[in-house]
Amino acid sequence: MPEEKKVQKEKSMIIQKEMIGNLFKELSTAKETGKKVVYTFVPGNLSELIRAFDMLPVYPEINALQSGMRKKSGGFIREAERFGHSEDVCTYVKCDIGMMLNGNVGPTGEKIPEPDLLLLSYTGCFTFMKWFESLEDLYPGVPVAMLHTPYQENGEITEEMTSYMVKQLKEEVIPKMEKVSGIKYDESKLKGILENAAKAEDLIVKIFDTPKNVPSPIDAYFAGVYYIGPINIGFRGMPEAVEYYEELYKEILERVEKGLGPVTPEGELKEERFRLVVEGPPNWTSFREFWKLFYDLGAVIVASSYTKVGGVYDMGFRHNPDKPLESLAEYCMNCYTNLNLPQRVELLSKCIQEYHADGFLVNSIKSCNSFSAGQLLMMRKLEEDLEIPVGFIESDLVDPRYFSYANIKNRLESFFQMLEQRKIILEQEA
Repeated sequence: MPEEKKVQKEKSMIIQKEMIGNLFKELSTAKETGKKVVYTFVPGNLSELIRAFDMLPVYPEINALQSGMRKKSGGFIREAERFGHSEDVCTYVKCDIGMMLNGNVGPTGEKIPEPDLLLLSYTGCFTFMKWFESLEDLYPGVPVAMLHTPYQENGEITEEMTSYMVKQLKEEVIPKMEKVSGIKYDESKLKGILENAAKAEDLIVKIFDTPKNVPSPIDAYFAGVYYIGPINIGFRGMPEAVEYYEELYKEILERVEKGLGPVTPEGELKEERFRLVVEGPPNWTSFREFWKLFYDLGAVIVASSYTKVGGVYDMGFRHNPDKPLESLAEYCMNCYTNLNLPQRVELLSKCIQEYHADGFLVNSIKSCNSFSAGQLLMMRKLEEDLEIPVGFIESDLVDPRYFSYANIKNRLESFFQMLEQRKIILEQEA
C-alpha cells in the first residue's frame, strides 16, 4: 500500500470532532452526573425525544463502524463468534457485542456507560430486533421500549399508520422515558428541539444538492458519511448541529464559487473524470484505501443511498414542531431502509438524472440484508430504464476478512474502462 498523506482538516471537521468528543466525554461521566443513557439505532431514531428528557443517546451501529475505522472490529467480531454468534450474523451486531464484552470503550478511549433504557425503534431491518434481544441478555433488568414502524409496502404513509405510531409513543415510549429519566414529558421543549432539527435538515439537503455543480465540490459518499455524522449521532435537534451545518455549507459554497473539486484524505481532486451514484454502505475497515481507489481513478460520488439511511430529507420530509409526535412517526417511516424497492429505484433514478451521473455502482454488503436484498434487481431496472452503465462490487461493513483490495480494484478498473468507452462514444455522436 502507498504511504498515507496527512488528512486535511477544515473548520467544520474540527467543530464536528469537538462535538462528538464532548458527547463521549459526557457519556463517560454519565453515572457520576446522573445523566440517563438510551441505547437506540440510527434509522428511525428518536434523538429529539431523547434530548427532550435530558437523556444521552448511544448508537450501537455507530460504535461498530468507528471500531471498524480504528481497526479494532476484527478482534471484536471474533470475540462475539467465540461467544456463540454465527459467521452469517450482521457484523455490526458482532462488533458491538464484542466491544461490550471487552469493556465497551468508545472511540475517544473512554468507557461507554451501560444503558438505562433500550429503545428499539424498528425500521425495516429485522436484525435490530435480534440485536436488542442480545442487549437484553447483556443488560438484564434494563427496561425496553419498543416502537414498531410500519413498512411502506405500498409506497405511502397513511393516517392509520401515523396514528398507530403516535399511540405507541404515547402509551409505550414516553411513559418509560418519564420513568427512567424522572422528568415529565414537556411538549413545548420537544417543539423547540424539532425547530432546530428542521433547520439542520434544510441545511443537509442544501449541502447534498451541491454535487449538481460540475465539478462537484464534495464527495457525497466518502465525505458524505462525515457530513451526516452529527445529524445521525444525536445532535439533529441541537443548536450545535445547526452551527456545524451552517459552517459546512459556507465552506462548500466557497468551493463551488472557485470551481474546486472535493477535498479527500489524499488532497484535493484536481480532475473529475467520472460522476457516480452509489448504492449501499461503505466498507469501514479499509475506508481510506477504499476511497483512494476512487480518487486515483478520478471518480466522484455525487449521490449515495447510504447518506439517506438516517432520513430521506431530500424527498421533502422535515420535522414539524406543530405536530411533534406525528412528525416523529413520519420521520421513522421515511427512512431509506423503510422504503420499498420501487421507491428506492425511483429515488436512485432521480439522483442519477439530476446529478448528471456517468454510472451507477452497488457496493453489496455480505452481512447486511437490509441494504443488499434487491440490489441486483435495482441495478437491472436502472440499467434498462436509463441506459446507464452499472457496476457491482462486494465487501462488508466492519469484518476485515471480507474486504479484498485486489478484487475490488480489478472490478472498479473494469467498470471505469466501460465508463471511459461510453464517454468516447457519446462525444463522437455529439
